[in-house]
Amino acid sequence: MRIRPLVSLALVTLAACATTPREPAAPTPPAAPSAAPAETPEPPAGAAPSSSIAPPVASSAAVVPPAAPDEPRACPAGMTLVDGEYCTEVEHTCLREWYDKSNKKTICEEFAPKAKCVGKRMKKRFCIDDFAWPNQSGVRAEVMNNFYQAQVKCAAVDKRICTESEWTLACEGPEMKPFPYGWERDPTKCNGDQKWDGPDMKKVARRDPKELARLWRGVPNGAQPECKSDYGVQDLPGNTDDVVSNESWERGGMYSKFESVHTGGPWYKGTRNQCRPKIYTHDEGFYYYFLSFRCCAEPDGKSTDPRTPHQRKEAEPFSKVESLARFSAADVREKLDEKRRTGGCACKPKDTLCKTMCGTLLGPDAKDIDLKAPREREDPPPKKKRR
Repeated sequence: MRIRPLVSLALVTLAACATTPREPAAPTPPAAPSAAPAETPEPPAGAAPSSSIAPPVASSAAVVPPAAPDEPRACPAGMTLVDGEYCTEVEHTCLREWYDKSNKKTICEEFAPKAKCVGKRMKKRFCIDDFAWPNQSGVRAEVMNNFYQAQVKCAAVDKRICTESEWTLACEGPEMKPFPYGWERDPTKCNGDQKWDGPDMKKVARRDPKELARLWRGVPNGAQPECKSDYGVQDLPGNTDDVVSNESWERGGMYSKFESVHTGGPWYKGTRNQCRPKIYTHDEGFYYYFLSFRCCAEPDGKSTDPRTPHQRKEAEPFSKVESLARFSAADVREKLDEKRRTGGCACKPKDTLCKTMCGTLLGPDAKDIDLKAPREREDPPPKKKRR
């Protein structure tokens, strides 16, 4: 089984998801806006939010040990150094698999404990947040940010959104494992296989706090001690899906449509929940109730440009990103300072832009799931593949 470089397609649309746990498919790509879009009505029931909806406001590389107390840190506090080689194309062999009828995907349950790099190797050294934003242990990953808003929030703390290859390397570790914890799938280690719960897409589009709370099936950052890669980075696949920046423009086709790429896979049954597969079919305005992000930065005290590789290549000013996000890095810093000073973030009940900046869209009735609770599976048990 050869896994192509960072490839996984959204197979179906949420319009068909009234009763089945499909991953949301891409909206129709919009023309590149030069300024923030105006508010527009929410999508029809069953449609995924997109940018048509205005956004609220060396293979033997060793794991790098932490620096000794008397040595300068390569990364700021709360970030982990990843120093190794990324392989553009990895070959894995699946030993046991099962077919998820609801999502129409074959899920590999166990891989042979060996990966082969059949692509190019690329040396990488970078810092990555220990957890999803707001990068605090014991705090839930923040959802419902679109790509531009994630960029601005990272910029507010002198970081940038991670690239797809950085996220993958941090998850796979030096051995290029399919799961950060090893070769056999375990949804109790990295939260997965949760039952589909039929989102009301009109309410999701309106960012209704009660509906977002009802749909929450996650756990707080740091609640999954076994969901950790060999580099020491936690909570990468499973739980919430992550948005990262696209590096596949040269491949053309669907891979070069959008800056945003989704990675990891959310908490539902029959989704990716691996390190390498990616979704390339959601535009930059897409936001969702299980979509989060984390930040990366340059190591060793180097300055970090908050723009993506493509934005830097096109010499786009970051002010354009802030315009599309509908808030600036300075706005976010002000809200973060308010939260530090007062322990909260004051927003009017209907001010979704403020709540998006503050990360308070999720209603108070949200409950974390029990990772050790049994998963319901209607599909046949995994079977061994013929060799």
